[in-house]
This record gives sequence, structure tokens and C-alpha cells, in this order.
Amino acid sequence: MRVHIATDHAGYELKEELKSWLKDEGYEVVDHGAFAFDSNDDYPAFCIDCAAGVVEDPGSLGVVIGGSGNGEQMAANLVDGVRAALVWNEEVARLAREHNDANVISLGARQHSVDECKAMLKIFLETEFSGEERHARRITQLSAYEISRNQ
Repeated sequence: MRVHIATDHAGYELKEELKSWLKDEGYEVVDHGAFAFDSNDDYPAFCIDCAAGVVEDPGSLGVVIGGSGNGEQMAANLVDGVRAALVWNEEVARLAREHNDANVISLGARQHSVDECKAMLKIFLETEFSGEERHARRITQLSAYEISRNQ
């Protein structure tokens, strides 16, 4: 599976750590930036590129990282077809995939240790969407709104 990843300066070190770990776990990683530490960089372009990469690459998932993960999630969710979830514990990581079929996880590098981020990301990547009717119905409603606002 391909995993698209992006961050700004606040998550740069975590992104580099996760890239290496993901490769060791057998994932193909597509890095959308930041490509160097720059304390004045801005996350929107990186996260939007990452989210677009996920949409354009069926079967892939994405990871956006920032200090809190809030803005990064907001940027990723601007891309049609993305359901980005701000994740703060393992249960939320599981539910984001199982109930919401999230295709992008947002992590706060200043909120969690590297090991906590790896654990949440592992659960996110390994959990499948349940496909239960009630969850599928809700996702269909979200997609219908997304389509209608673009007409």
C-alpha cells in the first residue's frame, strides 16, 4: 500500500521518523513535503497536495502532521473525496477507519510521542471500513453534499 505523507515545520522531525518506519513496515511512501525544516513554511499546500495524492491514488491512505494536527486536517478536508480525521488516541484511529472510512489521518506532533503516533498510524492503516449500512449511508450523505456544492 502507498501512504502519502505531508507536514509543516512543526511535524518535520516526526514525518521523517514515520517515513523510515513506514518503509520498514513494507509501505511505499510518497512525500509531499515539507522537504526541509523551515520554521516559516505553511502547511496548506503540503497537506492539500497529500490529500489530492490520496484521491488520485485509489487504495492509498494519507498522513498529515502538524503541531496540533488541526489545521492540517482542515486543509486536507478541502480536497473532494477526502475524509481526514484528527486522531488523538488508538480508539479514535480505529473508529476513523471502521466507521468513517477516513482516508487521511491527521496527527499532532506536539501532542504525542513518536511511539504513540506510530501506534495510532499502525491501527489506522490496518483497520478496514466496516461497511455497515448505517456508516455507509452517512458517508453517502457526505459525498452527496460534496457533489452538490460543486454543481
